[in-house]
Amino acid sequence: MSIQSLKEEIIQYSKTIGIDKIGFTTASTFDELRNRLIRQQELGYQSGFEESDIEKRVNPSLLLDSAQSIISIALAYPSKMKIRVQSKKGERRGIFCRASWGQDYHHILRDRLKKLEEFILSKVPEAKLKSMVDTGELSDRAVAERAGIGWSGKNCSIITPEFGSFVYLGEMITNIPFEPDSPIEDQCDDCTLCMDACPTGALVQGGQLNANRCIAFLTQTKGFLPDEFRKELGNRIYGCDTCQTACPKNKGKNYYFHPEMEPDSEIVKPLLKPVLHMSNREFKEKFGPLSGSWRGKKPIQRNAIIALAHFKDESAVDDLVELVNKDSRPVIRGTAAWALGKIGGERSKEVLQNAMEKETDEDAKVEIEKGLFLLQKME
Repeated sequence: MSIQSLKEEIIQYSKTIGIDKIGFTTASTFDELRNRLIRQQELGYQSGFEESDIEKRVNPSLLLDSAQSIISIALAYPSKMKIRVQSKKGERRGIFCRASWGQDYHHILRDRLKKLEEFILSKVPEAKLKSMVDTGELSDRAVAERAGIGWSGKNCSIITPEFGSFVYLGEMITNIPFEPDSPIEDQCDDCTLCMDACPTGALVQGGQLNANRCIAFLTQTKGFLPDEFRKELGNRIYGCDTCQTACPKNKGKNYYFHPEMEPDSEIVKPLLKPVLHMSNREFKEKFGPLSGSWRGKKPIQRNAIIALAHFKDESAVDDLVELVNKDSRPVIRGTAAWALGKIGGERSKEVLQNAMEKETDEDAKVEIEKGLFLLQKME
């Protein structure tokens, strides 16, 4: 079998196992990406979640001996809920970003890549293959861009002509020298809607992101959320879709190709107050299947507290008081104290004054002081 015939067979097979788009590129180094990553590092724009060794991120040969090419895959995910639930007074809800709807996409893409590996090995038993999704060393977006899956938008997402940027990406390095596909020409032109819409100015310029200002990153941190970002968080409890929903290339793009990606609205737009009191077991049972659960319950609960403060939800005062008085985690106690200050009321003032006398954690004390200051401003 010729390599070109094998490529065509792989493309046809990929369609039968739920891969929505597939592209091929060489395994040569990503020299332009190297320069960008070095600059990001110098500027302190990295999130810390990335592979720390830049060479591993740009040189596929370090990951697979005799690497010759890379296969990039994309799966489209929904951008709308079939069944919507409304947030209303006394029953306020948070929201998970679209990339965390349905089952964890890491598992879905690994399943597709495993099937693709098995197919290739059935044709070429001696083939060497290495697959990865998101947490692997390579940049999914850089591979997808070079393989012709889409172009790299100013919002730092791969934008496909067919599905917009609502796609999950994965790749497979192989020692088979497939003919590379051609990259797609950038179609953002002079549009800056994503940059204009970013609530924190994290999109420094087209294609450059300061991850430390990105709400999607900030929702995953475990410490106290810096003051300047709390208002901008709104009711987001995991991730952020603003730069995608602002993109005109995403208008009308919504696909339900994969049942396992379809969201349960009660899970991805949950009532906030019940989230505050979840045990680890309850959290895993409800949110465990989502990719947004990977950092555990503390960031989600902290974000839920901030969301309740955003809504000034007076019905949550009892819940927040309980956290201030009884929770063992300083971040949760302190954030709840600040939230009471945002919501206001005589009870909040009394609770915070008592909490200040008992609190032993210095950072939590600072948050209580912020809460008391907010209350004072309301008087």
